[in-house]
Amino acid sequence: MRKLRSDDRGALGVLIGILLGFGVLLGMGAIVIDVGIMYQERAELQNGADAGALAVARGCAAGASTCMVNKANYFANHNAKDGVSTVDQVCGFDGNGVLSSCGASTGAMVDCPAKPASGIKYVDVHTSTQTAGGDTLLPPAFARTLAGNGSYEGTRVAACARATWGPPKTATTMALTISWCEWNQATSSGTTFGPVPPTTPPVSVHRVLKLHTTGGTTCPSGPSGSDGPGMFGWVDDTNSDCSVEISNNTYSANTGASSDKDCKAALASAFTSRQAVYLPIYTKVTGTGTGGTYTLAGFAGFVVTGYWLPGASQKDWLTGKNECKGSDKCVAGYFVQGLMPNTGTIGGPDLGARIVQLTG
Repeated sequence: MRKLRSDDRGALGVLIGILLGFGVLLGMGAIVIDVGIMYQERAELQNGADAGALAVARGCAAGASTCMVNKANYFANHNAKDGVSTVDQVCGFDGNGVLSSCGASTGAMVDCPAKPASGIKYVDVHTSTQTAGGDTLLPPAFARTLAGNGSYEGTRVAACARATWGPPKTATTMALTISWCEWNQATSSGTTFGPVPPTTPPVSVHRVLKLHTTGGTTCPSGPSGSDGPGMFGWVDDTNSDCSVEISNNTYSANTGASSDKDCKAALASAFTSRQAVYLPIYTKVTGTGTGGTYTLAGFAGFVVTGYWLPGASQKDWLTGKNECKGSDKCVAGYFVQGLMPNTGTIGGPDLGARIVQLTG
């Protein structure tokens, strides 16, 4: 048996010698290494295209003045190990005429898909190989040494990414809700918003929103300013962090005028940071107390400037006043248009909040 094993080793050695002699193993090794380099290049280009598309989309979602295509170059370069990539094209539809229109998709794996439906706002970022020396071909490591392949100069690797933006129909927000009627009055039917922080807003956009009132409705149309018997504007906290994930068209009320410690902390943070929080806006309320259900109208950005709730209150930093009267429970501030920091699903009514997604 020992002799047979020795003979096997000898046979294997002869086979390897033959393969090496004819260059088969060397050729296979060269191909594996070069293909691996191309896959690495493709991954870097795709990461750069993804990051560039998200960056441009975030800028365009905020408005024409921040819709800058050169953001794609920065992120494409910083996702390449050698620090450079070619951005061949940045195109799409932003609603303000900043982005040029995209051509038809080739259907290739490295291309973006066909254009989305008319009216959908999106950006495509196309990237391809660039070396530190300025070449647009990825040079081979060993493939040129193969027989009959001496003229091979390399391969152009490409990638494409698409990001879309728009108002969400599902999202995770702060577990506090405001009626559509109050939002409608405060924004003049969605035409007037305050500036995005840190710019100080004019007092004209400031509103005191009543979560619960004994003085009757403040809204002559739509839901009243009071949220219904036993309902105070709080939403069932799904994650014990004063957040609620709304994935359908309704969400449940949380009873009691007092906020829990998580929502007190969230309100205090929003007040101190002076940054927008995002709230569900309801268009209808049914039931009372623990049986109360809100019907979603959409999502809106709101900057908290003051609040007056049992066990938690802050004087308004914009007006310097305590503006909640009697036994009313109120939150003061102003509505803004802006990007939500979390993800969701695009497709809801536009009440000022928007999200960005990679979709291709």
